[in-house]
Amino acid sequence: MQNEEMAHIKQSLEIPVMMAPMFLISNPKMVINACHSGIIGTFPALNARTGEILEDWMKEITTALETLKQENPDKKIGPWGINYIVHRSNKRYVEDLQLIEKYQPSVVITSLGDPGPVAEIVHAYGGIVFSDVINLKYAKKAIEKGADGLVLVAGGAGGHAGTYNPISFVHEIREFFAGPIALSGGMSKGEDILVTELLGADLAYIGTRFITAEESTASDGYKQTIIDSSIEDIMYTDTFTGVNANYLIPSIIESGLDPEKLQRKEAIDFSELDNKRAKAWKDIWGAGQGIGPIHKVQTVAEIVDELKDGYNQSIETVANKNRTFIQK
Repeated sequence: MQNEEMAHIKQSLEIPVMMAPMFLISNPKMVINACHSGIIGTFPALNARTGEILEDWMKEITTALETLKQENPDKKIGPWGINYIVHRSNKRYVEDLQLIEKYQPSVVITSLGDPGPVAEIVHAYGGIVFSDVINLKYAKKAIEKGADGLVLVAGGAGGHAGTYNPISFVHEIREFFAGPIALSGGMSKGEDILVTELLGADLAYIGTRFITAEESTASDGYKQTIIDSSIEDIMYTDTFTGVNANYLIPSIIESGLDPEKLQRKEAIDFSELDNKRAKAWKDIWGAGQGIGPIHKVQTVAEIVDELKDGYNQSIETVANKNRTFIQK
């Protein structure tokens, strides 16, 4: 059943891409414009600081997409989705789940716990549930608990990320799971999307590329730092939240911390660091390793157009190489 739902979703897309939900970054305008551009647009439920705001956002998204579909009957309008924390520490667990049932996002991405109760509700209205995972243990547990698909958060992904090579991670998952896979980890160009498909995944899960979108809630300084940085400016550490994540080194320095000392925790004044922890994500910025090709601020539509062009060009390149090889 999950593969049928995935096939239906992919038919509504211009390219097989899900714009990843990004904490403090994603917002309704980004989601709407992503869907209008023909990809899946998502956001974290907790970006809306209250349940009332979340309902306003969900109403705004569903109303806008319905209008777009009516005004553009022949255009591919991508579905929308929401990232939902299923751990019981989520104080809005019940409230937000009721809103999911009410507004029926096509895709629900669960994090940090059992997706089972969510899947029951989402399946009732015909949606699909992905669980984000960083290793095989969590992947198998998510499937056992009722997830339809997996978001593989591989090495190089922005924010909280795993360490597995994306290629190897997909191969390992495909040893025991035939359902939908979205793959993340350092992807920012159209050819990366084709590689994702060739590996056996269904969707490229792209976040960092959209931080510099005009519609993004990221500050101008955050966007410019991504534009000015390279892969060497990414640091993987558990210092700030207790869970390993990828951060922009310039933002760590700007916050008054020494990145070299972070790698030698015995050299840190932890009493001082504790005062900095609250600024993770807000002032100490997350980003993935795919920042090198990001050179300017663009609209979501412009970013998707570039991804489309790169994707289609890479398909043609592969086809031409195959023809040349056959002729030889």
